[in-house]
Amino acid sequence: MASPDSETPPTTVVILAGGIGSRFWPASTPARPKQLLPLASDRPLIVETLERALRIVPVERIRILAGSHLREPIGEALPELPDSAYWIEPAARGTGPVLTWAAARMAREDPGAVLISLHSDHAIRPTGAFAGLLAKAASFAARSGTLLTVSIPPTRPETGYGWIERGDALAEEPGFRVRKVAAFHEKPDGATATRYLEAGHQWNSGIFIWGAAHFLEEVARLSPEIGPHLPLLDQDDPTPFFDAVDPISVDEAVLERSDRVATVEATFEWDDVGNWDALARIASRDARGNVIHGGGHPVDARGNVTWSDDGPVVLWGVDDLVVVRASGVTVVAPRSRAPEWKTLLDALPEGVRRAAGRATPHLPSDPNPSEEP
Repeated sequence: MASPDSETPPTTVVILAGGIGSRFWPASTPARPKQLLPLASDRPLIVETLERALRIVPVERIRILAGSHLREPIGEALPELPDSAYWIEPAARGTGPVLTWAAARMAREDPGAVLISLHSDHAIRPTGAFAGLLAKAASFAARSGTLLTVSIPPTRPETGYGWIERGDALAEEPGFRVRKVAAFHEKPDGATATRYLEAGHQWNSGIFIWGAAHFLEEVARLSPEIGPHLPLLDQDDPTPFFDAVDPISVDEAVLERSDRVATVEATFEWDDVGNWDALARIASRDARGNVIHGGGHPVDARGNVTWSDDGPVVLWGVDDLVVVRASGVTVVAPRSRAPEWKTLLDALPEGVRRAAGRATPHLPSDPNPSEEP
């Protein structure tokens, strides 16, 4: 059974930082997607993501993948990053094409390079355990040629996450357990999620580690959506490549088709901060279980999530609500309906969405269509 080498190979961390700002509307918008909001603490999610990345690699080995419309706001949030850290997508085509582009750029500079892909909007603790695990995973991926994803031991029958069914063990030592991926499962209904939990399946975090050249081999071999267009990445301008490919996630394009995929079990706590209800899990709460951001004032109220950017919000005698006041719009909803936020947006008149900055034409969509911030 294999074990990781002690030395970490040449590694670059790429941070997927696109988004169209729907799940936390009206606080988030296309110009300010959720990774720019202080949802897990008093600092934006992307700032915490960068700090975690810097525990793995030096600053010159970090790249931000995003559309041009987010270059300025992300730059304001991360002033320590040089201009060279930003790899700007000409168009949003999903995680499959953008990670292929990143891998191709890295492989041209160093054929032995390892790519670690992080989302910019996750909540992860503790940072030390996260960094230690990914450093070991980078060494294992480089030596074994496997494409690794991080799986999360589940704590509930979650319907909002994809699940991983694990197979044979590839590495087994304290704090580092790698197993083949037997199957990926899409977001299930409640009964199916309960079965997955009982069967020992784990959540798919969307955190990836692989050798850039190894990944490109699988793209060429398995993805008719991307593989035929790889020669277009031999030039410096990626625009022809992005014009040629169709939107597709990396899971669909490669991972669900490859027999080289394995998963390393997380040794840290993780949440994808997928909707307002997630704040009740990850943010600080008062004595009655209320999450309060900004001018929230709960009175005889329990279990509420309140967010106010522009004035006080008073809750009196109510429980388990999401109350958001931002961009001149107030939204009140049961916490239980937070996963349906996109349905709410679809039902609103265009004028209401535009008033809160939701309707912004000609902006790229999320780098991962299935993981929209």
